[in-house]
Amino acid sequence: MTDPFWLTWWLWLAGALALGILEIVLPGFIFLGFAIGAAVTGLLLVIPGFAPSLAVLLLIFAGLSLVAWLILRRMFALPHGQVKTFRHDIND
Repeated sequence: MTDPFWLTWWLWLAGALALGILEIVLPGFIFLGFAIGAAVTGLLLVIPGFAPSLAVLLLIFAGLSLVAWLILRRMFALPHGQVKTFRHDIND
């Protein structure tokens, strides 16, 4: 019996690549968290014998994506209480 398509590791890595490209086109560190979650999920599926159900796999993906997004937000956020201001105009 063949595995369902959601257990195919390279599909998760291809999805991570697509989300990474989407992050480059539409920056904001939103798609990057999903890309990292999909990549780690794909790498988990490479482990022999690891074949969770679709619901468990989506929970793993969601949890990894949330953790990646929180880490990215902490790494690239402005210091607490600081507001980004612009003192000059690009057209001046």
